[in-house]
Amino acid sequence: MNLFSFDFLSEMERMRREIDRVLGEDRFSSWTFPFSRISFLPGRASRAYPLMNISEDGDNIYIDALAPGLETETLNISVANNQVVIAGEKKALPKEVKPESIHRSERSTGKFVRSMSLSVGVDAEKVHANYKDGLLQVILPKSEATKPKQVQVRVD
Repeated sequence: MNLFSFDFLSEMERMRREIDRVLGEDRFSSWTFPFSRISFLPGRASRAYPLMNISEDGDNIYIDALAPGLETETLNISVANNQVVIAGEKKALPKEVKPESIHRSERSTGKFVRSMSLSVGVDAEKVHANYKDGLLQVILPKSEATKPKQVQVRVD
């Protein structure tokens, strides 16, 4: 093989496809090659978008999701059975923009869905979210049944 004709990225993508084929694609459905164009295809990296930080304190679970360029009217957050689902859509460039005028396009567009299992039950009626400057912040209040209880110890 000629060293100058070796395409590292193409070779890595070929190896990933071969691993998927041998082991079954379902086992690696959430893993994708970083430079792949399949970021928003169902069952692939759709689970990896938006990028999230999840934290908690005694009363709430907090989700900070990095999601610039969302169409807010397509944003949907649902909570059921200790699972939160964030879905939405990033619109493509307007039709007036001709493909030949684009020099580089690295940001994926299309519909996405991301679900995360929660470690404790939450009160779905009190969940609230805010989207500003490309950051989606979701606050999920823990249900009373799952909050830690202080137990008084009686000494005899």
